[in-house]
Amino acid sequence: MSKKYSIILLLLIVILAIGAGFFIYPKNYGAQLKPWKLGLDLVGGSHLIYEVDMSQVNKGDRDSVMGGLREVIERRVNLFGVSEPRVTASKIGDSFRLIVELAGIKDVSEAVKEIGSTPLLDFRETQIDADGETIQFIPTNLTGRYIEGAQLDFNQTTGAAQVNIQFNSEGAKIFEELTEKNVGQPLAIFLDNQLIEMPMVREKITGGRAQITGKFTADEAKKMVERFNAGALPAPINLISQYTIGASLGSESLARAIKAGAWGILLIMIFMLFYYRRFGIFASLALLIYVILTLMVFKGLAITMTLAGIAGFILSIGMAVDANILIFERTKEELKKGLSRLSAIEEGFKRAWSSIRDSNITTIITSIILYYSTSSFVKGFALALLIGVLVSMFSAITVTRTMLRVFTKRES
Repeated sequence: MSKKYSIILLLLIVILAIGAGFFIYPKNYGAQLKPWKLGLDLVGGSHLIYEVDMSQVNKGDRDSVMGGLREVIERRVNLFGVSEPRVTASKIGDSFRLIVELAGIKDVSEAVKEIGSTPLLDFRETQIDADGETIQFIPTNLTGRYIEGAQLDFNQTTGAAQVNIQFNSEGAKIFEELTEKNVGQPLAIFLDNQLIEMPMVREKITGGRAQITGKFTADEAKKMVERFNAGALPAPINLISQYTIGASLGSESLARAIKAGAWGILLIMIFMLFYYRRFGIFASLALLIYVILTLMVFKGLAITMTLAGIAGFILSIGMAVDANILIFERTKEELKKGLSRLSAIEEGFKRAWSSIRDSNITTIITSIILYYSTSSFVKGFALALLIGVLVSMFSAITVTRTMLRVFTKRES
């Protein structure tokens, strides 16, 4: 690579780092463009764990029930104006759980009351007012408790997605009466008093089996199935754990985490400068750029930062420095062999790359396993570590290498 190309690349990296610095700063243009997303352990809030009783649910329907229930609870939490609530489903052994994180919420008791109630699915008749535009919805006796299950299906001729619903014997009778009464009229379906679908009744339907067709995608039909199964949920949820973090404690935790990270970065830079001298200068600059770029990715992707996530990020800083140490040690070995400084740097990068690649791939695999097989707190740590390692590979190989190429003189 020519020195001219290296200078251009370095300028682009510096411009990117400066722009990223403005973007991540919490009290500048970055806050106006996109605010930071902080977890409840940093801004305060409540952490609720619900256990779902699946004893009366068929094994094949459990994932669908959990997905629909998660969506319903998330909608209910949004009614309280919670900033970015997190509702996740998990399974520990044979126990199905829903984890609800409410950052900054004030009335926890009311939220617990609303979340714990069973999702309500009901069918309503429609009536158009005299003005010909306003639709009135008339409640009926047909609710989600009469639904035995819903499945996603596809039309064998057109391939279009459709939803099949099966009512129990009592629900089948109510549904038959409703469809007979409303032929040629839409029948509205509500979940938690929100309209989710309004299919047209084309004929009287007997046997307790209904089919909903319309202009919706397979994903939309799948979501509808989850909603139906959630509304028909025969599985109560029980609050088994709750704890609240005050706003002041969250702010204190954030301040301590930032302070610890700043001290850690400073000590690493001092060590690199003391031990590697000139090389340490480039490593320290690359480390600062790495920190800025990684924070830019966190904020740009709207990743919720938690204490666990900050811990993963700080750990990735050590991985970034470790790559530079491998490169510098290889470079020193090449210098001892009598190679010129620039040639030794290039050879040092080549020889260190395989070790850097293997160690980082191992960490990436571990992070992915942790993310997909653990709870939300460990997930935050794993995601931050994964992103940090990926960016560190760029900073170690591209940023440090480019600076060394630009500022190292060629020897005759």
